[in-house]
Amino acid sequence: MPSADMTLASANSSPAAARKTGSVPEKKYKCQFCNRAFSRSEHRSRHERSHTKERPFKCLKCRSTFVRRDLLLRHDRTVHAKDGGVPLHSEVKRRTATKAPEVSAPGPSKQAMPIDTATLEQIEASSDGMVDIETAAMLMTNFHHKAMASQEPESATEAPEPIISPNGPALLEPSVAYAPNAVALPQMPWDSMVPHSVTEPKAHSISSSSGESHPAFNSASALSSHPHQLPPIMERTMSGSDTLAPSFPSMNQSGPVSGLGTPGALSPYPSMLGPVSPVDYRRSPGPSQALTVTKAPQIESDEQCAKIFENIKNFDTENALLDTFHLPSLNTLNRLLKTYFDLFHHHLPFLHPASFQPTEVSAPLLLAVLSIGALYIFDQDQAYMLHIGSKVLVNQFLQNKENFSSRKCPLWTMQSTLLNMIFASWSGDPKGLEWACSIKSLLANMVAGNRYELKLRSEAREGAQPNHEEWVEDEQCRRTYYAVYIFFGLLTLTYNHTPAMGFNEFDTLELPSSESLWTMEVSDDDSWRESLTASKIITFRQAHDNLFQGEPARYSAFATRVMINALFLEVWYHKRSPEALQDVVTEYKLRLALETWEKSLELCEPETVVVQLSAPHKGHPLIFNAMALYRNTRARLVVDLKSIQEALRYHDSYEVAAAMTNARDKVQRSQEMIKVIQECFDCIEVAAVQGIRWVARTSATNWSIEHPLSGMDLMVILTLWLYRLEHDDEPANEEELAMYNKLRNLFDDDSVDVYGAKLSSTVARLWGSMIDEVVVWGITKLMGEAFKLHSQALVGYEDAMSSRSGSASPSMANGAVQVLEMQVAY
Repeated sequence: MPSADMTLASANSSPAAARKTGSVPEKKYKCQFCNRAFSRSEHRSRHERSHTKERPFKCLKCRSTFVRRDLLLRHDRTVHAKDGGVPLHSEVKRRTATKAPEVSAPGPSKQAMPIDTATLEQIEASSDGMVDIETAAMLMTNFHHKAMASQEPESATEAPEPIISPNGPALLEPSVAYAPNAVALPQMPWDSMVPHSVTEPKAHSISSSSGESHPAFNSASALSSHPHQLPPIMERTMSGSDTLAPSFPSMNQSGPVSGLGTPGALSPYPSMLGPVSPVDYRRSPGPSQALTVTKAPQIESDEQCAKIFENIKNFDTENALLDTFHLPSLNTLNRLLKTYFDLFHHHLPFLHPASFQPTEVSAPLLLAVLSIGALYIFDQDQAYMLHIGSKVLVNQFLQNKENFSSRKCPLWTMQSTLLNMIFASWSGDPKGLEWACSIKSLLANMVAGNRYELKLRSEAREGAQPNHEEWVEDEQCRRTYYAVYIFFGLLTLTYNHTPAMGFNEFDTLELPSSESLWTMEVSDDDSWRESLTASKIITFRQAHDNLFQGEPARYSAFATRVMINALFLEVWYHKRSPEALQDVVTEYKLRLALETWEKSLELCEPETVVVQLSAPHKGHPLIFNAMALYRNTRARLVVDLKSIQEALRYHDSYEVAAAMTNARDKVQRSQEMIKVIQECFDCIEVAAVQGIRWVARTSATNWSIEHPLSGMDLMVILTLWLYRLEHDDEPANEEELAMYNKLRNLFDDDSVDVYGAKLSSTVARLWGSMIDEVVVWGITKLMGEAFKLHSQALVGYEDAMSSRSGSASPSMANGAVQVLEMQVAY
């Protein structure tokens, strides 16, 4: 059997070199991004696309793009074979430097398309005077798009604003342009190199797992899509590109982003052309209602700014902020409020936007809100100034309060402390985490005392329904308690901290209402009471009992997130129990509760609040976040990576990476592990389907922190399982082989640009690069660096093992599975 080195060498050799006898071609064309050299310029161009993520070959029958023309041809043969129409044909490779391709079509004569001379000059310059078939095809594609655009009616040039209907927006990817006051992502060094087609998410490149054959470790199969499979991030309600073209010209035009239409109501951040999260009525029973968009509170005038500053001075009784604190300008304050309520609030909606008056709310709470808003516009200095200001004011209030009692503690102290703890815990600073841990018991005590007061208020009504104002006050309390509960659950998930609150704390407390009821604008008291009666909100205990009895329960999106947090903590307590291995009954009940929780998603309360975030999930972001924790909880029933969680506490990426690599023995190959790997697959599939580069740019501001936190365990398990599969002496069985191929097919050849790497190290490197590219929460930077080191460790460990065994070929090749090596494009 040839060694892996020989295999890789043969793969790297060019076709020209193979035809020559005894001569080695000179490699004079060097990649501008790395040190690789090539004998021909077109080979270098193909390689450089692995860095720039350029995909110049666009399928005109769907939205897929490809890095090579042969992949486009194969896509056309396999995916669109049954669609009808004229199939694409491969062209004889020829070179010409003088003639541009001519576009001819039957029918009436049309005005000639202008040739883009700048494009031609660029092509000639990059090809040393020679135009190969690949660049010619790219030019043809460009001409074809312009021709299609010229055939559209004039009305198509102005895309109408999407109309909010009870069935949600017709298209989840509105074409938008930059607005002057929009929050922009930081410019990446590769922004200038990315073609406009990269803004279109790639089609689903995952082969169907329902009985289809998977060629062993065939990386090319990753580009084959199911004939009837549409991109999952886009819910198409119309068939055919002809019906889409008049309303959405950007899908058929290759112009710059700045030339697109005006942002609509569902396109809040112009730089992100991803879908929003509309209401999904197919998964929610109940009548159709008008969709609404939550408006962020704003400050109207400089007089209101002065009043806010006066509030801060009144709270600062010790004059501790005079020298270091500066209130931002009016425009900046409004921007920070908008980013908080548009980007963060929907993931933990415990504040009431309609009653949140910046001039009336307590100064510490306002500063805490503004500090998180500053994180989302990447202003670290401003964020920390506001965060420290809020902490100082809360501390002064608590220290100066005589006869402190948790029962008499105002709600804003809990809310301010919670936001400050969230800021500190995910900041990436170990000192911040230490501070947050030191006051966990204080926050839990505040919740207990305030909840008791809420209970007394409710009992005093003697069964009578509260009016709207009273209900908002009570509901805000309940939502704050549950937000604290969720946050403590995330601390346990990430750092293995003992939960500071148990589910017994809530027992008879009602679960959070739907977001529609929470944000409802009430015109009269009668209609309000009618809406409240129709909502039928159940208690925490009722939902908990239903799940463990296998009976699906109906509750809101926020309640869905609360209940999966409760189940996660149940699993955590079970795995920490000394009798966990023998307690089969409890594990069975936990699995039943998790399955019932998933079934309950079908009954989730219908939400009519449209959340303007770019996410692949069709419903509310709280459901999307809950699913991330659900996958982690399922995996923890089998694998518990306690050592990694404890290493994370001290924020040393090398220690975390070492803990990852040392956890190899915890990941075994078994039938049960295949189910865990399926959860890992579901986790990374979300990113792969959207596009790794797309998720890297947009997830930090659009997705909740739950996703990188929940995904950490799953990706460690996945990489270690892949490593075992690639290096164990025992050959892979059919199920393992099918899962391996399914994972490999998630990634196109051009997405995996470290040739010769194994899939285990590649997944670790890609995940690390994805979560730390754009950083809102510093903890993701730490995790990203740890995964990159983990990837290097897997390669280094593999090399060490190979040198000891005397062979570079993994033992996996001895079985039915081929050696996985990322294919080199020519």
